[in-house]
Amino acid sequence: MADAPAVPAATPRARVRVPLHFADGYRADAELVTFHGLVDGREHVAVVLGEPGAVPLVRLHSECLTGDVFGSARCDCGPQLREAVERVADRGGVLLYLRQEGRGIGLYNKLDAYALQDQGLDTYAANAALGLPEDARDYTAAAQMLTALGIGSLDLLSNNPDKAGQLRTLGLDVRDRVPTGVFSTPHNVRYLRAKVLQTQHTLPLAELADRGVS
Repeated sequence: MADAPAVPAATPRARVRVPLHFADGYRADAELVTFHGLVDGREHVAVVLGEPGAVPLVRLHSECLTGDVFGSARCDCGPQLREAVERVADRGGVLLYLRQEGRGIGLYNKLDAYALQDQGLDTYAANAALGLPEDARDYTAAAQMLTALGIGSLDLLSNNPDKAGQLRTLGLDVRDRVPTGVFSTPHNVRYLRAKVLQTQHTLPLAELADRGVS
């Protein structure tokens, strides 16, 4: 894209094969790639799955300790990660595991925001009440990683239009945005509804009836 901002080049640092094994028994072979030169200085990792083609399936997954590791039902991050690994492996592509806890505000701030959500604020209002951005994520490093892997055109596995918009602005050809599944629980339905209403995530609002549990 002629108007795309100049993005410094990153280079692959190391590649290592890692067999993945999930609690439900699903297994996948992955290649984990680390990088030199990422603009934010964080230790993001690319997880290459299957046999990526000319237009691979790509997932940008923001780190979520509570959801990915501890299985928290307050978000849909853990189920989205599990789904993404299988779908990317089946199609061939890359999952970028980005160190952007709490939409970029960090773990402690995210837990502080949870306490405000318990008082009735939605996930975005809670961030604002703490004087923090509703979503602090910047995907420049993600664009660097994809470019370093030789990916210029992709289908993006995401419900979030901002991810596709940022990647396009950074010069990548996002051919299609593929929605993820809907992983609602009584504890996260208000969170999912807020994502639809506040940031236009492509989730079926009619299916996310508020069950009165935050």
